[in-house]
Amino acid sequence: MRPEQLADLTVFAAIATDGSFTRAAKRLGVTQSALSRTMKRLEAQLGFALLTRTTRSLAPTAAGERLLATLSPALAGLDETLLSLSHAPGEAIGTLRIASGKHAADTVLRPMLPSFMRRYPGVEVEVCVEDGMTDIVAGRYDAGIRLGERLEQDMVALPIGPPLRVAVVAAPDYLREHPAPMAPSELNTHRCIAYRDARGDLSPWSFERDDRALTVTPGRGPVFNDGDLLVAAAVDGFGVLYILEDLVAAPVADGRLVRLLDDWCAPFAGYHLYYPARQGSRAFELFKDALRAA
Repeated sequence: MRPEQLADLTVFAAIATDGSFTRAAKRLGVTQSALSRTMKRLEAQLGFALLTRTTRSLAPTAAGERLLATLSPALAGLDETLLSLSHAPGEAIGTLRIASGKHAADTVLRPMLPSFMRRYPGVEVEVCVEDGMTDIVAGRYDAGIRLGERLEQDMVALPIGPPLRVAVVAAPDYLREHPAPMAPSELNTHRCIAYRDARGDLSPWSFERDDRALTVTPGRGPVFNDGDLLVAAAVDGFGVLYILEDLVAAPVADGRLVRLLDDWCAPFAGYHLYYPARQGSRAFELFKDALRAA
């Protein structure tokens, strides 16, 4: 479609809706002869007639009716969008799509989203919670939330949370039958409760102490892809668990779980908001500000 055809199609829709060149010309603020020239040009470009005209009546042709069925809703939607955009200059509007893992959604997003949505009712918020490595560009997300150590190099990354720390824990009943490990290398003699990620891999257990880092691949124990099931299995004495420490804070505090290898569990980079460099809508900028403030 040529750029000028949109204006001509708008003229056609006005004439067909009003059923009169005279009424359409008055509403559009132009002369009847100008409308007539526009219609002749449009019909010549399209190669078929859009209006049937007599001295007493005017009506769309069959082709004109088919065109109106698509054109009228499209023009109405365009008018509605333009009206909403100009209704309150500077007001935040639009859709904000965020991809996040479950833990980040619970600890970072859930505390700040209610106040953000109340403050900016014109922003439609959509959060997709999944623990896989989401491609936010392919998924048409505005941004994602992920641990800082797992970010792509071509993304802008904004820290939005404090450093995190893992805890290695086991139930007292389990430790009565299995001596507590004194080093990560001793975990290969224990049943380890493992997490299987969205790619089907068992998440490795990473440790660091005195600038020495090592990774242990868990095995010989139950495997889950849900945090609640992981914690429940540990509390029930089915093995040693490696998990973010806030997820086991309650059972550690009340004695149902005991922390192990604490001096090997160093803090690491927390959650980051990541997004393509081109991202810059007003709604997204306000969302970033709200995250930083929270």
